[in-house]
Parts: sequence; structure tokens; C-alpha cells
Amino acid sequence: MNRRALISLLGSTAVAWPIAALAQQPKLHTIGFLGAATSSSWNQWTAAFVQRLRELGWIEGRNVVIEYRWAEGRSERAAEIAAEFDRLKVSVIVTSGAVLLAARQHPEGQQTTSTVPIVFATASEPVGTGLVASLARPGGNVTGLSNQQSDLAAKRLELLREVFPRLRRVAILAHGSNPASLMEMQEVEKTARVVGLEPLTAEVRRSEDFVPAFDAIKGEAEGLYVCSDFFMFTHRIRINTLTLGARLPTIFGEREMVEVGGLISYGPNFPDLFRRAADYVDKILRGTKPGDIPVEQPTKFDLTVNLTTAKVLGLTIPESFLLRADEVIE
Repeated sequence: MNRRALISLLGSTAVAWPIAALAQQPKLHTIGFLGAATSSSWNQWTAAFVQRLRELGWIEGRNVVIEYRWAEGRSERAAEIAAEFDRLKVSVIVTSGAVLLAARQHPEGQQTTSTVPIVFATASEPVGTGLVASLARPGGNVTGLSNQQSDLAAKRLELLREVFPRLRRVAILAHGSNPASLMEMQEVEKTARVVGLEPLTAEVRRSEDFVPAFDAIKGEAEGLYVCSDFFMFTHRIRINTLTLGARLPTIFGEREMVEVGGLISYGPNFPDLFRRAADYVDKILRGTKPGDIPVEQPTKFDLTVNLTTAKVLGLTIPESFLLRADEVIE
């Protein structure tokens, strides 16, 4: 090969290399992560989600970008974030069923929530609230994981009676703006009557409603069942402060409620649900339509008890109960 041909070959190769490198760059997908509360309160759940994404080959900054936004318990904020994700043209949104329902209630969030692929990591009554057509065939642009909150009503009431055998009247607190929360309240009310308990229901829609709600049940109820909801989760410290003031043993669906002073929680393991949500995102980013991915149910459930709260309430938790608990907070 002569000198001129060699120089020409090297020059063309130098030009081809960056072109080939550009061609091999992976497509960068954007995931919109819409959290119900605050970043700090969801740390464990988001960590589980991101870890599973990495295991599936989705690395932040390499082939995926995650845009985190936090509704902080406000439905109007959820709608604003949904609209923002639409402008960002995200590939998929990850959220919870309650936040998705809240976003849909506002015109600003309706277009996004009906077109962009959405995965709910946790949702109460996804069929009953209209999130999906059915568990087996969701249809539309939404799929995810059900948390079976209403189905656990009987089990939670049983646990509450186990630590407080004298329970006769139970208050049920629900978020009045969340259809799923109201459906859970109805199920708890029905179940309470079946097992011989007198139910007392109370609804809250704004933060200002908590004190009047507790004033109404204080002295009337002997225990409290709090229906799972992003609004309740956001105000968990206030709820537990009022609960202790009313001297009420309480049961929740999330361990985080017990972590800040609640007595008992029994429900699905949320880190596991968010971890499994990453599998849904993986399928969607690889081309599967959300409506073709069946909604799954939880496989891991946790029982948590706060012994410090039990002592404040003057309750002695049976040893058999503590041995069954997945976590005992002291």
C-alpha cells in the first residue's frame, strides 16, 4: 500500500470511528417517578425500585434517567407533576394508585394519565376505582400491583382484638377524597359488624379535619383502624399524636405508620412491591404495552408492633403475638 492510500485509509477510519460510536449509543429513556409524600419518607421504596432496575440492566445516566417529583400529599400537586411529565415526554410514569386517582381528578393531569404508560407500584381496589378493566387484562395505558388493602380488613381487626381483647367499638378513619380509601372503610365497617364489633366511621379531606374527627370518636371508640392512603401517610405523625392523646390502640396498613408512634401495622411489604414495579417498567421500556401486563398481587406481608406505644397505652402485648411479628420497635 502506498503512502497516499495509507493516509486516506487512516483518515476515513478516524471519521468512521465516532460515527460508529454514536450509532452504538443506547437510547436514553426517561422514567417519571411520582411519589405521594416526600423523598425522605419513600427512601426505602425508591431504593428497592432502583436496585431492581440495575439488576435488569437499566443504569441511571447510561440508558435511563429518573425524574423524581413529590406530591407531598396534595392532589393538585400530583396533577401538576403529571402535566410536567407530559411536557418532558417521559417513557413511563411510576407512582401509586391513590396518586394516580388524585391526578385524574384535575383537568391538568387527565391527558397525561390517559396516554403515557403508567405503572402503579401499589394500589387499593385498582378494578373498583377504575384504574384497570380487570387484573388479568388491564387494558389501556395502566398496570401495576394491587396491595389488597380491603381484603386484609378481617385480618387487621383480628390482630387489633388480639392485643386489646376488650375491644367492642372500633373507629374507622378514611380519606374522603379517595374512592379506594372509602371502599376500604366500607369493607372494614361490614367486617366489623360480622365479627361483633360496633363500627364508627370518620372521614377527613383536609389537614384541618383531623382534630374534629378525633374529637368525634374520642370517648366513643376503643380502637382505631386507619385506612391506607397517601394523604394519611403524609399526616402520619399528626394522626399518631392525636391517637395517643385519645388513648386509642391503632392498626395501619404500612409499617412506616408504626415507626412514628402507631401501635400495629399489617400489610404488604412495600419495598418488595416497588422492586417488582421495576419489572413492569422493564417490560414497557422493551416494548410491551401496559394493558397487556396483568396486575399482580403482593406475596410478602409484614406484621409490625411498637412496644413503646403499647407501654404508653398501658397494653401488654402477648408473647405469641411478638413471636409472629416481623418487626418489633422498642
